[in-house]
Amino acid sequence: MNPTLWSTIHSEWIKFRTVRSTVTGLATLIVLTLGIGVIICLAIKAHWGDPGSHFDHLLFDPTSVSLGGLFLAQFAAGAVGIITITSEYNTGSIRTTLSAVPHRARLVVAKTVVLFASLTVIGEVVVFAAFTIGQAIFRGTVPTASFNQAGVLRAVLMAGLYVALLTVLGLGIGLILRTTAFSIIVFTTLLLILPIIVNFLPSSLKDGINKFLPANLGSAMYAPLPTAQNFSWGVATLVLLSYVAVVIVVGTVLMQRRDA
Repeated sequence: MNPTLWSTIHSEWIKFRTVRSTVTGLATLIVLTLGIGVIICLAIKAHWGDPGSHFDHLLFDPTSVSLGGLFLAQFAAGAVGIITITSEYNTGSIRTTLSAVPHRARLVVAKTVVLFASLTVIGEVVVFAAFTIGQAIFRGTVPTASFNQAGVLRAVLMAGLYVALLTVLGLGIGLILRTTAFSIIVFTTLLLILPIIVNFLPSSLKDGINKFLPANLGSAMYAPLPTAQNFSWGVATLVLLSYVAVVIVVGTVLMQRRDA
């Protein structure tokens, strides 16, 4: 008898919180978000009064700066999603999983629900902590942000959602490629290498492409105020959701058509 969706979600939740590689990935995400954010905030505070920095003061965004650790933490988020599925292919345990849950689409839905729910909670806690610590570091020397200012609460909330969406995007890439190393290379290329390549294009092409890149979509999501170079936070969220949905659907179709 096929297990229900709820029982599949429950089993995937047990697997998610007990696999060592997943726990390590989550710990890395937390350390990078908080640790890098603290280092950036301390460095800015130490040099805030340096001569010649007045123009930077005008453009300073304490919210985005306190979330600066996400630049590296986003790769840990993707890795967590990737290893959730590729670790089973690497060890061969996917055969056991599919024997227990023959309905492959149901298995993907269960993994997606567990990942998205878990990383939304973890992501929100971590980014709120990073924001709070960053503002505490700035207080008294550097301008600070608070949740009653326009766009700040929304920006921090969207930062946590961005982490969760990247994790599910990693899951989709892992479903398609089925190998950890190759999946991480592709994920890193999308977030890091592709923007570098696009920057070498003519301005007429670069400006149009840049706003569609995942990393820039994330920046737009957790920026308190919109910028001319990026989409609004709402449009950016919808575009990233579309990416995630397409990759998950393609991964599910391929999983149904291929042998374990």
